[in-house]
Amino acid sequence: MKKVKLIIFISMIVVVFLLHSTPKMALRTQVFFMGYPKAALTSEIIDYEYKNIKFKEKDSNSRGYAFTNPPIEKATQGPLDTYRVKRIGILYFADFIKDI
Repeated sequence: MKKVKLIIFISMIVVVFLLHSTPKMALRTQVFFMGYPKAALTSEIIDYEYKNIKFKEKDSNSRGYAFTNPPIEKATQGPLDTYRVKRIGILYFADFIKDI
């Protein structure tokens, strides 16, 4: 029984690492768990610049990304297009930020 629990624990750590190992994978994971799996898997992701200032210059551990075909929020019908991806240690985590 202890071996089974150990195998499950190690496989969960590996899955989390794979889903957050690159900025684009972290972004796709965030959008997928927000409830938009089709957009997460099919949309193209591009670097996002706002007012000709790169987002990386504002915060050294963060970058801005945008979807070319963003998901549309069901409640407000607004596009969920711009995101901030922040690096923490060796992993990346994404947050939705409107007009970074």
